[in-house]
Amino acid sequence: MTTQLSKDAAAPSDDGYRPSARRLAREAYRRSRTRRSVAIAAGSTLVTAVALALLIVGSPGWQRTRETFFSVEYARRALPSILDGLWLNLRLMAVCGAVILVLGMVLAVARTLRGPVFFPLRLLVTAYVDFFRGLPLIICLLMIVTGVPALRLAGVTTDPVLLGGTALVLTYSAYVAEVFRAGIETVHPSQRAAARSLGLTSAQTMRHVVLPQAVRRVVPPLLNDLVSLQKDTGLVSIGGAVDAVAAAKIQTSETFNYTAYVVAGLVFVALTIPMTRFTDWVTARANLRQSQGGAV
Repeated sequence: MTTQLSKDAAAPSDDGYRPSARRLAREAYRRSRTRRSVAIAAGSTLVTAVALALLIVGSPGWQRTRETFFSVEYARRALPSILDGLWLNLRLMAVCGAVILVLGMVLAVARTLRGPVFFPLRLLVTAYVDFFRGLPLIICLLMIVTGVPALRLAGVTTDPVLLGGTALVLTYSAYVAEVFRAGIETVHPSQRAAARSLGLTSAQTMRHVVLPQAVRRVVPPLLNDLVSLQKDTGLVSIGGAVDAVAAAKIQTSETFNYTAYVVAGLVFVALTIPMTRFTDWVTARANLRQSQGGAV
């Protein structure tokens, strides 16, 4: 008897449920609709790609355009120097990105400080954010890269890489500060009240209660800003820094062939696409957790 009970316990449970014929038919219909949609999407994509290819290849100037912009020989020749310059872009993105996040957080917290005593600080931060958000990045770069060396200040660097990175930090920290401020303001006031009722100070409430929630909520827009920063690091070539864009420009000036620019562009695209897909995944995950009632 004991052996029989042990066998029954070890055997998989069968509650006797069997899907109905209607449910099986519905699931089969959904699978067929999915296959049909995939086939239609693939077919339309193929037709569109073929039509575009025929239109471009059949144009009168295609032969000359292919030699000028899509030469395999010039691409092979320019790729090593472009990859060497890309290392500068990656370092700029890493260092400037870290500084931008810290400075943006400080600016956001300073702008959300309460009390009349902090009014001058809030006014200065607001003026800073409004100015650098309205100033085009390329003008900021030109002003920093050309204006700072013209001052001839003792001990101030004239390195175009550092000056270009400074311009990137000044501009992007204004955008990131607004992103952080938006996240801070989305935290319900009851969270602050509950924290203060537990004996936490204003600083402790901001650090342990408000900021953790705010940062989680603004991760997707922050990643979007980092994607934009990754592309805009190529603008430091304006000041003479030899990055991927400057390397492509040097190759073009030597060969009078623009394939190097195409290669540099494709390299940036190859770096941007994975980060963009990661941003989409983080956004979808946050939306899913929010729709299910979890913490964002």
